[in-house]
Amino acid sequence: MATRAVITLPPAIKAGEPFEVRATVAHAMETGYRTGDDGARLPRDLVRRFECRLDGELVVGVDLFAAVSANPYLAFWMQATKAGELSFVWRGDQGFEHREVRPLTLA
Repeated sequence: MATRAVITLPPAIKAGEPFEVRATVAHAMETGYRTGDDGARLPRDLVRRFECRLDGELVVGVDLFAAVSANPYLAFWMQATKAGELSFVWRGDQGFEHREVRPLTLA
């Protein structure tokens, strides 16, 4: 399965005003409790950590656990006083890491 992230930002963001950020990543989650066709347990493969940074400064950091759904969806509010670069990182088991970058422009 190819990893694909969807990040949604408002079309116009005003300096100093809160705005909503939505982020999801397509990831084939596996709990580690199921067995494969050969009867062996499938290895756990979960998204374990999400981070959003603005110009390298942590805005949101989330630790995810076994009860999280496949393709975890996160929404949060933030505000910015200057334009910059938003970076998003999802990390997980089996060495999984996916990064996305979006420019943050202010009106």
